[in-house]
Formats: sequence, structure tokens, C-alpha cells
Amino acid sequence: MTIIQVPDSPKPVGHYSHAIVSNGQVFTSGILPIRIKTSEKLTIDTSIEEQLSVVFDNLTQILAEAGSSLDKVVKTTAYIVDGEHWGIVNQMYASYFGNHRPARSIIPVKELHFGYKIELEAVAEL
Repeated sequence: MTIIQVPDSPKPVGHYSHAIVSNGQVFTSGILPIRIKTSEKLTIDTSIEEQLSVVFDNLTQILAEAGSSLDKVVKTTAYIVDGEHWGIVNQMYASYFGNHRPARSIIPVKELHFGYKIELEAVAEL
């Protein structure tokens, strides 16, 4: 088992890692729209599009550090506040993955940490 920490990024405040590599797979922690290199938190009134953009940027950096990439993602779970964001999330998600179609769950929830609109976790192959 290998702990993944994106270089030059602050260590997570909570008791978790950016990701864990185990048995040829990468398991990310939940990724919020907080810029991974600077810990800059987007404001809660930032659009879902901007929040998702930061989340996917973070995911890309985490996967790269682990030796993987978006085209090796096998499963994602997205937690969204308010089902009205479903269409936007689906459209942007498709733009990031292109022809690659990982298994996916989108789960509407009442609220997320810091008042954000989205949190994403992923499992990828190496």
C-alpha cells in the first residue's frame, strides 16, 4: 500500500491521504473544490461549473502522482447538493472523460463540507 500526496501541496488537515494505491488501483479520498497546491478554498457561491473544474484539476494531479490518469478511471462517485445540478455535472463530466465512460454514481445530498456543491471520489487503475 502506498500513500499518495501531491508534491508541494499542504498535507490534508483531516486524518486521510489524497489517495492510496493498493493492488494496482488508486483510491482517492473525497475531492472538494479546494485548490490542491495552495489550499485555496473557493467561496460557496462559486458556480457548480467552477467548483467541478477545480475538482477535476485536483483529480488529475492526484492520479498523475499515483501513476494513473483520467482514462484509467474505472468508477467515480459524485455527491451533489441539489439534483438541479445533475445536468450540468453530467455535461462537464462527459467533457472531461470524452469517449471514456467509467462506472459512475451521482448522489444528491442535503449538504457538503464548507457548503460546497460537489465532492468527487474515484477509483482508477495504474
